Amino acid sequence: MRRLLIFALLVAPPVSAQDSDLQSAATAAALRGVIVPPLSPRNANYTIAAQLDPATRTIAGSETITWRNITSKPAVDLEFHLYWNAWKNPRSTFMRERAMARQTGGAPPAANDWSHIDVTSIVVSRSGSAPATLTASKRFIAPDDENPDDETVMAVPLPEPVAPGETVTIDVKWSAHVPRTFARTGAIGNFFFIAQWFPKLGVLQETGWNCHQFHAATEFFADYGVYDVSLTLPRTFVAGATGVLREKRDNADGTTTHRYYQEDVHDFAWTTSPDYLERSARFEPDAALRGTGAPGLSAVDMRLLLQPEHAGQAERHFDATRTTLRYYGEWYGAYPYGHITIVDPAFQSNAGGMEYPTLFTAGTRWIAPAHVTTPEGVTVHEAGHQFWYGIVGNNEFEDAWMDEGFNTFSTARAVAQVYDPNYLAVRYFGGFVPWVFTDVVISRETDGNRLSGYRRDARSDAQATQTIRYFPSTASSITYNKTALWLNTLERWLGWPTVQRIMAAHFDRGKFKHPTPQDFFATASEVAGRDLTPFFDQVYRSSNVFDYGVQDLQTAHEGDRYRTTVIVRRYGEAIFPVDVLVTFKDGERVTEHWDGKDRWKLYSYDGAAAAISAQVDPNRVLLLDVDYTNNSKTLEPKGSTAATKWSLKWMVWLQDCLLSWVALV
Repeated sequence: MRRLLIFALLVAPPVSAQDSDLQSAATAAALRGVIVPPLSPRNANYTIAAQLDPATRTIAGSETITWRNITSKPAVDLEFHLYWNAWKNPRSTFMRERAMARQTGGAPPAANDWSHIDVTSIVVSRSGSAPATLTASKRFIAPDDENPDDETVMAVPLPEPVAPGETVTIDVKWSAHVPRTFARTGAIGNFFFIAQWFPKLGVLQETGWNCHQFHAATEFFADYGVYDVSLTLPRTFVAGATGVLREKRDNADGTTTHRYYQEDVHDFAWTTSPDYLERSARFEPDAALRGTGAPGLSAVDMRLLLQPEHAGQAERHFDATRTTLRYYGEWYGAYPYGHITIVDPAFQSNAGGMEYPTLFTAGTRWIAPAHVTTPEGVTVHEAGHQFWYGIVGNNEFEDAWMDEGFNTFSTARAVAQVYDPNYLAVRYFGGFVPWVFTDVVISRETDGNRLSGYRRDARSDAQATQTIRYFPSTASSITYNKTALWLNTLERWLGWPTVQRIMAAHFDRGKFKHPTPQDFFATASEVAGRDLTPFFDQVYRSSNVFDYGVQDLQTAHEGDRYRTTVIVRRYGEAIFPVDVLVTFKDGERVTEHWDGKDRWKLYSYDGAAAAISAQVDPNRVLLLDVDYTNNSKTLEPKGSTAATKWSLKWMVWLQDCLLSWVALV
């Protein structure tokens, strides 16, 4: 045991005495003489030093990357993401796609609101060779669309290939200009949220570098490693970042250097502002899960950086984060880090609702009524990304649905466990004043599954298409909405215990390993004990839509008997088994099980009572059905129910218009 302790102390990075209470769980374990094995391959490790000048909105940085080739093929070059060059001018692929999606409303950005990242030095070192300065050989490439104006991917040819298993050290120096916020990163006033901000290696796979350009509708993909980052900021600025604070050192020039450290993550983000209020709390699994029997969850320290005007909402942020750590942990697997940072971004910063390792941005309003899930909804969702985006780490350029869709489904489930009732709120006067409709309760179907958005864009792309190839304006409907709908359909079809076991097995097998869609589908069929390929052929490999309905219902009086015919039809191209429920006037109910394959099906009945209604999918198992209004027919009028429903909708709409007009007068 003594030898283990000595070895653990040798491999653990140094910790300053003044901040020893901020050690990571792994280092604390080492001090107890316990060797904690790496959770990930740790083949891309970054030591970064950066200094922010808030006045000029510039960052001067240097980094040392220790990179190991974990493929079976030699690497003949290095490829880096330079994400901030997506906002260098309007000619980048990101900006062109944004224009295609009509997301460029308003005046063009001012000159100082654009960004750029300029690499000034690249030196590669390896064992047995002199360092090679490769700065002059760097070039921009556009592997996705050959756009000559896109500078978001930089390639650097190597004088010698990096062999499988070989490790090289890459020293990079760069400078960057912080934009007015694009894609949730940038600055407004003295608030800075900094993400995707440093030259970052792509992922080397057996087929070569996976290093996509920055696209308007996709996010990120990177290898796991250890991040050791020192940030030099004005002394009055509060900082928050991925990882734990290892050291805080005041400098003679009025700045402070904050050193953050985190193992087994694939990115690093940070924020700073002199206006943040700092709050702290703790997730205690023993208290949260008492009586549930959920094993393996650990305590998590929560740090909240809050805007002053939201001071009264601190506990709501903490409670929503606890909800996520509890239910996601119970359903899928434990959160492995002992800390998490919640950021409440500045008003109009457009930095809210985004995830980064061990840190996320939430989003709230000045007026946040009770029983309306603001800030709870976005907090649960972004904390939930720690599990799929953070721990499992799929390729979000190509298969974003494996994170965003899984998390949309999980968010709705978690919110439903705790926040009941969850009322509809409509905001007036520019979104500042909420009106809570206590007679309209938000359900998993109406909120968490986003049926309306999916219905609008259902045919735009097959989900199997790489996410970067989705049509920009409809990508979120396929990524978020469709996935949540087919997961809910699976839950209603197979049962939650089966779906929970599928998701937990996928989480356990895939964590820190970049699983693919095929990995998930194989796990799903194995755990379910049945071949789910036909289902995934419909929802993943096809853009066909589901639409079942009752075409005709007739009852004829023949003597003392009634002859009833029901015709049900498959209006869409996609196929799914559905039930057909026929209800008769004497209370009898007959359920037919239709495989849904034929274009139509006839059911006939001879009985003592007339039929009064027929309904396809009465239990609403198939949440992907794009037109639920044709699912039933009745022979008994419902009175004024429909008219009342639509008159209320029009009244709310008219009220909104009038109030908005009054606000402008």
